[in-house]
Amino acid sequence: MIHCGKKHIYAVVACILIFASILICYWKDLQLPNTITRKIFPQATTARPAGQLCRGKKVQNAITPLKDNRTFIISPYFDDRESKVTRVIGIVHHKEVKQLYCWFCCQPDGKIYVSNAEIDVHSDRFGFPYSAADIVCLEPENCDPTHVSIHQSAHGNIDQLPRFEIKNRKPEPFPVDFTVCISAMFGSYNNVLQFIQSMEMYKILGAQRVVIYKNNCSHLMEKVLKFYIEEGTAEIIPWPINSYLKVSSTWHFSMDAKDIGYYGQITALNDCVYRNMQRSRFVVLNDADEIILPLKHPNWKTMMSSLQEQNPGTGIFLFENHIFPETFSTYMFNISSWNTVPGVNILQHVHREPDRKEVFNPRKMIVDPQKVIQTSVHSVLRAYGSSVNVPMDVALVYHCRKPLQGDLPRESLIRDTSLWTYNSSLIKNVNKVLFQTLL
Repeated sequence: MIHCGKKHIYAVVACILIFASILICYWKDLQLPNTITRKIFPQATTARPAGQLCRGKKVQNAITPLKDNRTFIISPYFDDRESKVTRVIGIVHHKEVKQLYCWFCCQPDGKIYVSNAEIDVHSDRFGFPYSAADIVCLEPENCDPTHVSIHQSAHGNIDQLPRFEIKNRKPEPFPVDFTVCISAMFGSYNNVLQFIQSMEMYKILGAQRVVIYKNNCSHLMEKVLKFYIEEGTAEIIPWPINSYLKVSSTWHFSMDAKDIGYYGQITALNDCVYRNMQRSRFVVLNDADEIILPLKHPNWKTMMSSLQEQNPGTGIFLFENHIFPETFSTYMFNISSWNTVPGVNILQHVHREPDRKEVFNPRKMIVDPQKVIQTSVHSVLRAYGSSVNVPMDVALVYHCRKPLQGDLPRESLIRDTSLWTYNSSLIKNVNKVLFQTLL
């Protein structure tokens, strides 16, 4: 009897252990994302309830440092092109930042869920210790987070964490066809006349919005920006990056050993692409002294329609850069009322340097933002679909600046008056801006 009783007890205990194991496994399966999502996002960990209602201070700044002073948050964006993630555009120290967490504020219950982040440092770092980075977190199931906080730990006081609104949560119809992204305006920028001419050319060619990441500029330039803001053309993103990092005005660490290159230009460009992903059919990535100039079409819209028809499935279009040195000018279009305005008159610079086949010629881009994952300045690092180099007879980048081949005499330059096709509209529009800004 006693022997039989022991067997019975062992059997009961075994059953209990097996049942408990089944429950634990079932609970884990409920917590983990599905198998497909885990393959897409191998570093994701379980999103778990922290048992706290959404709190924390809402942040509106363009650049927000975390307490580690090695991580800087620009803005989070919802991205469901592969899986349901929040992609936070940021700047990190590529060696020292190893672990971050997303603290999601879920709706409608308002609870906090914490998820492990994948830190994807962009490959185009050019030797600088700080780089553009995507901080990417899988969103928890049955959660439509409106805000997220980024923290170095999965534990902490939510009241102490900055809270960022997740943009692009709601799909929107494309309100504009072309948005130009300019980054970054710095060095007490005062090339007023050329800036106005570029803005007016962008509008003639089809841009409805120009986003400018402004570090600093002259008082006169502030007046011009105010005009374009009130007109509804310009959107200014304050960009005080030098308040947090030692910035270089060059593109490579070997030329200027600072924290980050060219005032964080690459980070600003990536933010601009995601900022306009739901707002613009195309995004134009160039500097204020550059104009992507169509040579076969009257404007960007007809040019891009033709290029897309010829290159189905392509979302990245790269245009050759050509230098029109400001040191060589023509007497044409010497407009007296413009002479008192600081800056370059691009209509007087129609001689371009010959292309050097042995020297890399960087390109600028028009992209479909929906197809961009990560961009650099002269190419897209990661994208859905292919890229295409646009032939020079279709369009070129008119780039009026200091010469790159300064020893060339005038007779070695190529006279190219393509810009003059727009001279009548451009002069009228520039005069209107100068009059209304009282310059």
